[in-house]
Amino acid sequence: MTDSFNQDFLIATDQYQETMDSVVFPFLKARETRHDLNGKDGSPLYCVSYRADDPAATILLLHGFTENALKYSELIYSLLQNHFSVLTYDQRGHGRSGRTPGISDSSVTHVNRFADYVDDLSVVCDRVLSGMPEPHMIFSHSMGGAVASLFLETRPEVFSAAVLCAPMIAPNTGAPAPVANLVCRAGCLLGRGKHRPFFLKPYSGPEDFDTSCATDPVRFSWYDRIKAARPEFRNSVPTYRWTVEAIGVTKQILSPGAPERIACPVLLTAADKDFSVMPEPQKKFIARVPKGRYMFFRNSRHEIFRSTNDVLFPWWHEVLSFFRNPC
Repeated sequence: MTDSFNQDFLIATDQYQETMDSVVFPFLKARETRHDLNGKDGSPLYCVSYRADDPAATILLLHGFTENALKYSELIYSLLQNHFSVLTYDQRGHGRSGRTPGISDSSVTHVNRFADYVDDLSVVCDRVLSGMPEPHMIFSHSMGGAVASLFLETRPEVFSAAVLCAPMIAPNTGAPAPVANLVCRAGCLLGRGKHRPFFLKPYSGPEDFDTSCATDPVRFSWYDRIKAARPEFRNSVPTYRWTVEAIGVTKQILSPGAPERIACPVLLTAADKDFSVMPEPQKKFIARVPKGRYMFFRNSRHEIFRSTNDVLFPWWHEVLSFFRNPC
């Protein structure tokens, strides 16, 4: 370990861009394996795995809404250095994975059914994760947390531990959920299900740090430059159908008996200033998980993994400690 990294191999230097380019990316590239994979309906999934030395487990990393696997490169590097192999993929409609025909704007994010995300996770687990070092664990963020929660409720035998980072048990739509649901259902009925809502703007260039989900301007700027340069990473807004599906996921996740079916230990980490997801449904969910733990992190926004070092380092240390000893 050099002075560029902390004890858990997160970047501790102001030379963030240089460290990512000269150390992190070459390390990941040398250990990367690309997997040719399609969802159950044939939709292409960009899926990669990374081999750790003497792996203690394999972590499946599942990104959030409008994100992709590359955005998590710093965390993947840390996991590998801590002897966790990693499997990750861009969820459908995101990044380098397949998009629904008829949507030409790369900033628009669409899904026909939220269950498609869960089906994709099943495919990745059955076809790739099953052949990787055990035990198998999952780290998921935001929308990925909703996908992981539904998966854990229906297939409790696959993972031996799970971390849900600011999970989307219920999205914050900016308006009461019944109102947002009504508006977006009307848009679907009018044949605009694959279009962005009229009140949302598509990606138009570099984003504003002050209104972002990050608190670290250095980590924010690193990814913002990548997003601006690569059209496939410009996911920014949902469609009417995506919003209807996202609102409906809360009832599914919190349905009678569902959280209680989750067999593995689950750590839910919640953010202090989170304007993307609702906090109370998170608490209701984790309270019903038999082996659930809840941790709240102050001075953080929705993307805790893009916090300043004083928040990021303790949070990630807790995550690693949980993966080493989830019981």
